[in-house]
Amino acid sequence: MNAALLLLPDFLLIALGVALSRSRQFDDGFWAGVERLVYFVLFPALLFRSLAGSPRGFADAGSLALVASGFTVAGMLLSALAHPLFRLPHPTFAACFQCGFRFNTYVALAAAARIGGADGVATMSLLVGMLVPFVNVVAVAALARGQGFGIVAAIARNPLVIACVLGIGWNVAGAPIPAIAGRILELLAAAALPLGLLAVGAGLRSSRSTLSPPALAWWIAVKLIAVPAVAFALARALGLSPMERQIAVALAAVSTAPSAYILAVQMNANGAAVALLISSGTLIAAVTLPLWIALAA
Repeated sequence: MNAALLLLPDFLLIALGVALSRSRQFDDGFWAGVERLVYFVLFPALLFRSLAGSPRGFADAGSLALVASGFTVAGMLLSALAHPLFRLPHPTFAACFQCGFRFNTYVALAAAARIGGADGVATMSLLVGMLVPFVNVVAVAALARGQGFGIVAAIARNPLVIACVLGIGWNVAGAPIPAIAGRILELLAAAALPLGLLAVGAGLRSSRSTLSPPALAWWIAVKLIAVPAVAFALARALGLSPMERQIAVALAAVSTAPSAYILAVQMNANGAAVALLISSGTLIAAVTLPLWIALAA
């Protein structure tokens, strides 16, 4: 119950985003601008500030990285099983494949802030920086069927990856953040989570899809049940601290990133099926995510 109350404000912000997106005063152009602002400015500022100013070192994060890698690979393997199980057309399978392992960064960082404050955000930022390139490469590869050069270039330009690399480098160098720059980063970071959660709600789409109920249930079960279960088991086996265990499980248990829909549409795959998975998964995660965090405590 405590975990549910802890995350209630975040899911209420998502619900507010849904309501505002239905208002005539906030059209699609407005929300597209909000998404660009969050993705290219606010979230990079949050990630850089969290990592650059983190009091924890990154040399001792090996076990945490193993847990994150383990549950991500498990999600990929389980997601791939949908192909022989349901015999889906390739555009549908390739689009939905990413829904078993891609994570909603906005909700994950919001949960980390509730779990561990600044240290929780720094820990989650480290995992995000490690996993964002990995999951994007695999997702794009499945859709592009091996156009590797374009994938590498896209990852190298990803603002979240750039912010994480710079933040870790700044931390390792031990350089202080100048006072004025630190205050600007603090203000930008403070706006990132509420605006990001509003954008998540505004981006939820309900659309008709030919995805069968068994396939829908499979991918939701993979993302919201199987992957966090693997994360929990690995975290316990490798002896992570309670806070690290909750962070790892929270990242595994959040719903699929809304950007999965954009990627599927841009690459001429079945965007409607992805929209259905994201919308359904986000609603169900409002119940399952607090349960997983409570279990991992």
